[in-house]
Amino acid sequence: MEKISIKCPCCHASITVDSKSGAIISYEEREKKLSSFEDLKSDLDKKKELREQLFAQEQQTQKDRKRILEEKFQEAVKKADTESDEPFKNPLDYD
Repeated sequence: MEKISIKCPCCHASITVDSKSGAIISYEEREKKLSSFEDLKSDLDKKKELREQLFAQEQQTQKDRKRILEEKFQEAVKKADTESDEPFKNPLDYD
């Protein structure tokens, strides 16, 4: 029986597959390294800071979005006021 060993690029697990049937013969996960409490706390602090930055950035984007939409609306109103009152003539109606 010929076996094929595959290493997952994502989780680094080892998978052994039978080449004839395609059945998984064995699966071994990579050993996870245990971190210290301080390392875990610093990781959580970094993630919290990142979330706060993203939230502040999104708030600023929403403020700018409201202003930009208002400006676009005012431009559209000005454009509609300056256009002539002639009805639209379809080019295909000139036949």
